[in-house]
Amino acid sequence: MARWDEILSLPVQNPPTLEFGSTDLVWSKVEGYRDNLDRLALIPFARVDDFVRGESNNKECPTRFHVEARRRRTPKMPYKPKVDGIIEYILYWCSFGPDDHRKGGIVRPSRTTYVPKNKSAGRPNTKRGCTCHFIVKRLTAEPSVALIIYNQDKHVDKKGLPCHGPQDKKAAGTRAMYAPYISEELRLRVLSLLHVGVSVETIMQRHNESVEKQGGPCNRDDLLTHRYVRRQERSIRRSTYELDEDDVVSISMWVESHQNNVFFYEDFSDSDPFTLGIQTEWQLQQMIQFGNCRLLAYDSKFGSNKLKYPVHSLVVFNSDNKAIPVAWIITPRFASRDTHRWIRALYNRVRAKDPTWKLAGFILDDPSADIRAIREVFQCSVLICFWRVRHAWHKNLMKRCSNMEMRAEIAKQLGEAVKEICKGPGTANAFEDFMENSVDAAEFMDYFKAIWYPRIDMWARALKTLPLASQETCAAMEFYHAQLKIRLLNEKDQSVYQRADWLVNKLGTKVHSYFWLDEYSGKEDFARYWKDEWMSGPTAWRKSLKIPDAHVAMEGEYAKVIGLKDQATAHLVRNPGSEYSICDCSWAKNGNLCEHVFKVIKFCRDKGSSTPSMSMFRYSQALINMLHCPPFDSLVRDHAVSLAVWVQMQLNAQICPENRSAEDQTAEPFMGSPDKVVDNTNHCPGKAMSPQLEIPSDDVEVDSSSICTSAPQLFSTDGNTSIGLYVENGTDPMDASTDVEFKNTDGFKNLEKDQCLTLVEVEPQSIASHTNTLQTGAYESEAAINSSSSIAVTVDVKIDSPTFDAIIVNCPALSDRMLKADSGIDNP
Repeated sequence: MARWDEILSLPVQNPPTLEFGSTDLVWSKVEGYRDNLDRLALIPFARVDDFVRGESNNKECPTRFHVEARRRRTPKMPYKPKVDGIIEYILYWCSFGPDDHRKGGIVRPSRTTYVPKNKSAGRPNTKRGCTCHFIVKRLTAEPSVALIIYNQDKHVDKKGLPCHGPQDKKAAGTRAMYAPYISEELRLRVLSLLHVGVSVETIMQRHNESVEKQGGPCNRDDLLTHRYVRRQERSIRRSTYELDEDDVVSISMWVESHQNNVFFYEDFSDSDPFTLGIQTEWQLQQMIQFGNCRLLAYDSKFGSNKLKYPVHSLVVFNSDNKAIPVAWIITPRFASRDTHRWIRALYNRVRAKDPTWKLAGFILDDPSADIRAIREVFQCSVLICFWRVRHAWHKNLMKRCSNMEMRAEIAKQLGEAVKEICKGPGTANAFEDFMENSVDAAEFMDYFKAIWYPRIDMWARALKTLPLASQETCAAMEFYHAQLKIRLLNEKDQSVYQRADWLVNKLGTKVHSYFWLDEYSGKEDFARYWKDEWMSGPTAWRKSLKIPDAHVAMEGEYAKVIGLKDQATAHLVRNPGSEYSICDCSWAKNGNLCEHVFKVIKFCRDKGSSTPSMSMFRYSQALINMLHCPPFDSLVRDHAVSLAVWVQMQLNAQICPENRSAEDQTAEPFMGSPDKVVDNTNHCPGKAMSPQLEIPSDDVEVDSSSICTSAPQLFSTDGNTSIGLYVENGTDPMDASTDVEFKNTDGFKNLEKDQCLTLVEVEPQSIASHTNTLQTGAYESEAAINSSSSIAVTVDVKIDSPTFDAIIVNCPALSDRMLKADSGIDNP
């Protein structure tokens, strides 16, 4: 009993890396049976596979571990509970053992029928008697914990000599020098290329060329054989999605055989709809990598017009700000009350891999979603993305209205109605005036009244209470939606759209393969074998940044934009400077925001002829409400001031490290008086800074195009009063000797090019420890004031080239009194 008391008292270790091996754990010696000392460690049972993969990727002796023996106790089997009771027992053994097929080697009696073959027949190696193995036990006392017993951790044979790997001299020149199987990355690469139609010969030709360039094989992946690739191609060709004539039975069989790719499953019942959550291991890794302290977006009800079971996607944004699907949820009837079940399952799956994982913001495109459940599970701000509505309006306007001038006028009026609602005074009644003024476009108005007018109240409430996602987010979501449509809804036999087994099979194979290849660094080697429409390029937002200002010409109420590919053609953009612009290019005719519209928006803002985006306005509004505190209770304002200073320090550390010392980059923010602000005028090299920022009381807007890296400005307004916060790049804001003061000004002056506006939502206890990498670029992102737990801010920074994500981390709960009295924002 003392042995188990000692074992159960050991700490459960959970390294933050995606994979980890024995060197990442602290091992304990506990007295075992037969007077032996067992080498033990406890890890979460959900991370056993991560330990196996990490141990297999041992640099000194790469290998692969296989399950040599497994025993499970039936859950319903009656048994007497014991402290040392075992629910599951798994014996993992190095794949180079335990048998020894070398000359003179020892083979277990149960394997005496084995007949050595002249050729490997697909086997990458022969057994070499390796004794390295470990045992995993799942205890009855702690079902969520795995006990690892790892006594034989050396890759040696029974004589104690190295039997494979670089230390085995006899293995030189053979496959035993490397791991027994190809890596998971190469396996996924081969499968993905085969799924998208690349031939076996092409795959092997490119692979052999890369091996020759590096001077010969240096790892197991370089020994990829034509036989292995051909076998995978044959397996794909012979597979079928229809496992049973009954779709329900077929789905159940698929779930049973793909347990590792399913994070949530509920079968059909009388009360609850069928719900299936799919997430592969690669998608889980992408969610951890690109979702931690960043944004997660929800694309709802894809394919509802064609598919019997619409697809709901969760996406993150990579370093190029393109959407990567990290989970798919399939259900015939989406009910917001059922959201919390699969969201909780997904959250638990991610946290099991990385306990430190934390989401910064959740972007919705459906105001009927269960916002309360999302906030409760992810503990983050919730944003609303208007791209789906604008996309549908634009697409149907192009389809149902033939007159281009009328299209532009209707789009302009729709934009004004949305803008009026976002700015506060407007209501859903704004669209009644629009319908009265647009009676000439009868076909479009019939569509609008039938489809959208019944939903206007719901969208108006969402636009008033939730911050808007940025236009770059909209561009990324539009691009993802278009790619998913091309890659999924391309079947000649449209009857398959009524089956769920076809859908899950297509998502998990071909669709997953294309998105995997989008992130593959060597995808250009196979680019010419793909169809043009399958190619994944930059989003419209990214394309617009490459168009020079010289290619834009303003002509009255129009703008002409010359594209980069075909410079002989100029595209005409009506309603210039608005996201409700009408362009005559092919991408815009499908309802999308094209690069020409984005370029004109940026061009107009640079010239000062266009107002900032609604997302930037909502940020300003939230910030003003946050800072507008009575003198006797200004904690929120003090907190916001200190956050602005802290964020500027993080920006300076990333953008102008030459102007910041190491102490400045890691110092904690000051919590000084709310009536003091650092007022100095240093700046980034080669820039000149204007003395102050002023904002009028009637229309608080900041031109995002005129914001650059330098000192931050934190502003609020009360009547005609503005509060400006300025921090010198080379000045430590925590320095008590720095002169600090508020400046009260009237009127509005344009920001200079070198000014920078930065704010962020952070945890007070982790202000000094959290540093989110800010890549050089222009930010236009936002967060919301959480209904129960967070202060929200938005970052809109222009540097040299754009980026998408903001420095956002969650803030712990403030009291409801402070949120109501100080923030002034009504959350749903």
